[in-house]
Amino acid sequence: MPVRLPRSTCLVAVFLQVALLAWAQQAPLSQSSSSSPSSSAKRARKPSSSANSAPDLGSVSNGSYRNQTFGFDFKIPIGWVQRTEEMNASDGQAASQDGQAALDRTAERGCPHTCGAVLLAAFSRPPEAQGEEVNSAIVIAAESTAVYPGLTDAGQYFGSLTEAATAHGSKVVNQPYRLLVGTKMLVRGDFEKEHGTRLMRQSTLVTLAHGYAVSFTFIGQTEEEVEELIGDLGFVEAKTTVGDKRK
Repeated sequence: MPVRLPRSTCLVAVFLQVALLAWAQQAPLSQSSSSSPSSSAKRARKPSSSANSAPDLGSVSNGSYRNQTFGFDFKIPIGWVQRTEEMNASDGQAASQDGQAALDRTAERGCPHTCGAVLLAAFSRPPEAQGEEVNSAIVIAAESTAVYPGLTDAGQYFGSLTEAATAHGSKVVNQPYRLLVGTKMLVRGDFEKEHGTRLMRQSTLVTLAHGYAVSFTFIGQTEEEVEELIGDLGFVEAKTTVGDKRK
């Protein structure tokens, strides 16, 4: 059963709230309305052994995001736009007042903003663009487990995540359950939210690795669309390179 962790420290929940608000309100994620898709390739950063350092941000190349430290890759759908840098903005432009307050409280606990980061945020259309359909999205984030005393299982992370999702109008479709993706066992939870005549479906997968809670959130209009997005996520065996063929 998920353990309720302090929601005020759940940076991933904050990032997801920003993404959902951008879709629901059809508002820009930040004052900057554009982000070069190729800019993520320049974000590669060597991982640090310090729990208070930023996680390995990975890189984008040839339409795929790869993170060797966490051992996975994701094939970004053709034509999707990236907003990773905007999602990581912590100056109040991208975060709501509640979200910014959560970031500040986390910093007060001795863990700076770099303890959590969005590794990839991609949308089927620019979040600032008007549209009637659900803006499908993928948000991959990593947050240091140091801010969650007692967190030993990925299923526990859903305590805070579920609380945040339901507080913003989503309902639980499936309680957290274990799911094998390639060579990796993750914990998955499914949600849905009504917005007018539309229905937004969300599935979040979580794993604990290298001192981080790594979450993969997929948003779509149908279950089939969400499953297709999950199918673009791949993991590799230990001590193999991300470029190797998936098992």
